[in-house]
Amino acid sequence: MATLTLTLKDPARIAVDVLVVAVAPGTGGPRLLDDDALPSELRSLLARGARGLGITGETGTVHRVPSAGHVAAPVIALVGVGEQSGALDHETLRRAAGSATRQLTGVRSIGLALPAKDAEQVAAVAEGALLGAYEYTRYRETPETDRPAETIELVTARARDNAAKRAVARATVLADAVHRVRDLVNASPLDLFPAAFADAARAAVKGTKVKVNVLDEKALAAGGYGGLVAVGQGSSRPPRLVKLTWAPSRPVQSVALVGKGITFDSGGLSIKPAKGMETMKSDMAGAAAVLHTVVAAAALELPVKVTGWLCLAENMPSGTAQRPSDVITQRGGTTVEVLNTDAEGRLVLADGLVAACEEKPDAVVDIATLTGAQMVALGSRVSAVMGSEDVRGAVVEAAGRSGEQFWPMPLPTELRASLKSQVADLANIGDRFGGMLVAGLFLQEFVGSTPWAHLDIAGPSFNEGGAHDYTPVGGTGVGVRTLLQLLESYATR
Repeated sequence: MATLTLTLKDPARIAVDVLVVAVAPGTGGPRLLDDDALPSELRSLLARGARGLGITGETGTVHRVPSAGHVAAPVIALVGVGEQSGALDHETLRRAAGSATRQLTGVRSIGLALPAKDAEQVAAVAEGALLGAYEYTRYRETPETDRPAETIELVTARARDNAAKRAVARATVLADAVHRVRDLVNASPLDLFPAAFADAARAAVKGTKVKVNVLDEKALAAGGYGGLVAVGQGSSRPPRLVKLTWAPSRPVQSVALVGKGITFDSGGLSIKPAKGMETMKSDMAGAAAVLHTVVAAAALELPVKVTGWLCLAENMPSGTAQRPSDVITQRGGTTVEVLNTDAEGRLVLADGLVAACEEKPDAVVDIATLTGAQMVALGSRVSAVMGSEDVRGAVVEAAGRSGEQFWPMPLPTELRASLKSQVADLANIGDRFGGMLVAGLFLQEFVGSTPWAHLDIAGPSFNEGGAHDYTPVGGTGVGVRTLLQLLESYATR
């Protein structure tokens, strides 16, 4: 990951490969947001040539132009921020910085002369810049022309302020967590199976104060984790449940995070069409987000006890796979009739939720790539949140502060009837219409009176389209920023 530092230097004198400034559309052509970022001669030159250079100031656009010796950097990059009627909001700053560092590849150093007049703006620019400077290199070497910058200098008058320094430190921890989630999501399911994921969790917490405990298939069967056992029994690579614990000396609150970790989802015997399997290596994005949120919470030494539960299984068809009409017993004793083996995520999450609630946390939050219905309802960039009104509201507020998009959804009681079974306490599927909400109602059965929220990130967890702002193609790392912000909010209660 790139290294980001703060500087008080005049932007014109920073010795970097590219100097980035913000530009917005204007009535007479694009306008620089900070007139002091560039010398007057260069500003005039850019204004005269903007039309011919195609510079518009539209959101996410990045145009490189030679500086012609007017500044120390040989190249100026103008990043568009879109129409602005006042000060830039924090997410606009994140996206502008991320657009710049994502697109300005093949250079070693970047200088950012973007609005960063207080610690909050510094945090937004730093987060966006670090999130945008991502590459995945496990299986192939990135061509030099496509590599992100190694160093980033952020120009701000607050460079010596402790609040700004803390903002950069937090942004570094946060971006590292998001990058590591992306790495896990992008990994081949040949390499990332339940036991391998558990090993990755052990490696991630090594050298930290996070404790880890792993239950294998025998321990899961003995402990009554019927959902994990049933979903994983069709694979030659058995399931795991990983428990992570960050326990500061005097926690002010206790929060449990539960993540769906289906390392590959074929649908089981209710098999998916071939096209539907192409991105199913990403069905463990929730567990990945939980893992690295816990690690980040420990790195930031949050005064909140955080317990993470990674519910790991591979859903495969075979002679040992669970069948439609099987009845399984979840952790805690609830019986479930499995009508569709492709509705497996809720089965592993149910076990994790019961285990989490047994420890009586102040709140429990699960995060999962759970339903295709989420994408139908909210698309590929907006996640859903359901659950107890207080926790759901706290998640939405945390998402707003972090820059992620989560939309509150209801849990209509009338849909609960569709989960009735003739032979068990519950069926694992119900009405097709409102399927995202039905899945939430299913999970609600396993939390009792514990304050709870369910995050469905099915679409936003994996970007199948083009890269945008600070978001690459493939794993996005969605959820980490919201969960960490949520934990920080609990730290101040």
